[in-house]
Order: sequence, then structure tokens, then C-alpha cells
Amino acid sequence: MIPVEEALSRILAAIDVQPAEQVSLRDALGRTLAADVTSRRTQPPAAMSAMDGYAVRAADVASVPASLKVIADIPAGASHDTPLQAGEAARIFTGAPLPPGTDTIVIQEDTDRDGDTVTVKETTRKGAYVRAAGLDFSEGETLLKTGKVLNARDVGLSAAMNRPWLMVRRRPRIAILATGDEVVMPGDQIGPNQIVSSNSLALAAAVEVLGGEPVLLGIATDDAESLKTLAAGARGADMLVTTGGASVGEHDLVQSVLGEHGLEVDFWKIAMRPGKPLIFGSMGDTLMLGLPGNPVSTIVCATIFMAPAIRAMLGQNASLEDQEFTALCGVDLKQNDRRQDYLRASLIQGTDGSLTASPFEKQDSSMLRLLQQADCLVIREPHAEPLPKGAPVRCLRIPGSAMSL
Repeated sequence: MIPVEEALSRILAAIDVQPAEQVSLRDALGRTLAADVTSRRTQPPAAMSAMDGYAVRAADVASVPASLKVIADIPAGASHDTPLQAGEAARIFTGAPLPPGTDTIVIQEDTDRDGDTVTVKETTRKGAYVRAAGLDFSEGETLLKTGKVLNARDVGLSAAMNRPWLMVRRRPRIAILATGDEVVMPGDQIGPNQIVSSNSLALAAAVEVLGGEPVLLGIATDDAESLKTLAAGARGADMLVTTGGASVGEHDLVQSVLGEHGLEVDFWKIAMRPGKPLIFGSMGDTLMLGLPGNPVSTIVCATIFMAPAIRAMLGQNASLEDQEFTALCGVDLKQNDRRQDYLRASLIQGTDGSLTASPFEKQDSSMLRLLQQADCLVIREPHAEPLPKGAPVRCLRIPGSAMSL
């Protein structure tokens, strides 16, 4: 068995970053930038009014009341290009450019209007309620960097920069193959000794959230021909992920059958729990990750190995360090054995801001409900000494979706 850190390092070393492709802004949410994004315009392009009121010279309203002649009316989307002279004002609305010769906005609440004359009742500082040209950003300024996973705000900013197309990493195609006579798809007839397969659908959802394109190949029975036939569907994929069949029993066929059809194994068996029987290798140009069959083992291994692999394919930071944090342990923990444990746990924040992670009492790798309820995974190093309640403990946050505001 090899350590978790070594296994992840060997997986990441085999990853190539996906090539770039161009997508429309409407399809950019959740995609990873393959090139910096620079602005094609200055925003705002000119000095703009931030309020409805009157554009004036600050010098003309230094003492009040001050009466000015209104010579123009400037709604948003229009402009007045003739310079205003001393003693003149222009009626202006939010978002309209200031006419030449003016430097200040007097809000309409501080004025009285009588025909073409406006009386300013309150003094105001120079530049009041004026949005200077380039206040937000300037043409040629780089605002989004390569490797950024685009959220809704990034999409809005790109639109404001007048960038209708962006260069992003191609979505890695991840083929997913479940195995075993004992599993059937949700909705199918269930035999007396069968269970509903959740692994492939959970993995497909994870792949999509991570920015990949899942390809569901179905369920291969414990038969060499079935496994070979369905695995052929992974041809052209960037990675084949299997669930089940990764151990050493006579019905665990993944390694033996795929080995006859080009699978070159880099390693198998990880010193971790849950998830010891894990395979990594390649079939031609397609990487292969064989996950255990138990639902919790599958998702925990996907969190620790598959997710960083996909992030690396997208040119993102693939390290798990950003997901790690320290909390206080909410229960007493016994001494650990030679495997690195990942314990499903709830997380509570105290009134003082401290975090307490409490591993669930039951940690059986078939209990998917507890994984769904978990906020984090408590990490127990191999041969870790007993840990008393209240002691610091290393944790791994279970990541959510990258698609957000």
C-alpha cells in the first residue's frame, strides 16, 4: 500500500492540461479561463452623472442661492457637446455624460426650477455626484486571470468589458463505468440480492460540478465480455473512472480484464480508509482511475483523487491544501492503525468563532446518508495517537459547486 500523498502526486504527474477553446459569454459560467481577459473599453467611458439633477461649474455655486440659466436637457443615452459658459447649467439624468465645461452635479432636491432658470439652494463640493471616466476600469486593463473559474459576477464583468467570447479550457471527458452483478440502475427491477447503484450518478454529478463532461457507460456485469464491451466506450475520453471490481476477489475483474486490453497499472491499493482498493493507470491515451465499490469509499476517493485530477486537467490549483483546515475534535478518538482515516463529521461554529468537528459514531463505508450529512472529513494520520475531545484535529472540507454568484 502507498500513502495518500504519494498516490495523489503520481496521479497529478500524469495529467496534461486541456487545450483551449472559444465559448460565448452565455456559455461561460463554470468554465476555466485559458487566457487573461482584458477590457476592450473604459468604464465609464466619460465623466457621468451619478444622480438626477443639474450639471454645473462648482465655482458658480460656491455661494447660494445661485441662479443659473438652463441651456440643455441631457437624458441617459444622449449628450450635449457644446461647452457650458459661466452662469449656465444643464438638466441631467443618471448615467448621462457631463457636458464640457461642467465638473459637478447638483441634485434636483437642492434646486428650484422656474422656466429656463434653476436656483441652487445648497452649496456642493467640486466633483459631487460625478463618476469619473475609468472609475471602474480602463481599456487594456486585465481584470480576469488565466485559471479563474468563472462565476456569475465574472460573466457580468466580462460583458461590461465588451468581451462576448472567452478562451476557456476544454471540458475533460470523464467516462464512468459501474461494475457488479449486485447493482442495478435506479428505477430498474431489483432482484432479492441486488442494490440500487448510486455511484455512477453521484460521480457524474461531481464531474459536472468540477467542470468536466461525464459520459455514463452503464453497469458491467461480473463477466469479462460485458466489462470489455462497456469499457470500450471510454475510447477517446480523457479518463475512465470505474467503481467496484478493484479488489482481488475472483469476481473483481477490472484489473485483470482491462489488463488484457491495454491497461497499464501505475499503482493499486492505498493506505487509506475508506478506499484501500484503488487503481490508477492508463489505457493508451486515456487515464484510468478504479474506485472501490462501496458508495462512501467511492465519493471519498473521488474527493481526494478524481477532483484534483480534473482540476489539474483544467489548469486549476489541484492541491487539497486549500480545502484543509484545523478544528477542535468534538469526540474522543482512539489510536489509529497504519491507514490514513477520513472520518465523516459534522461541523459546528461556536460563539467565539471556533470550529468543532465531530466524527459520526458509525463510519461504515456503505452508509451514504451520513456522507450526505457530513460537513467535512476528519483526517487521522497513520498510527496517530489517541486524541482527546477538544484537541486540534486536521480536517478536509467537502467542496460544493463552483457555479455561484
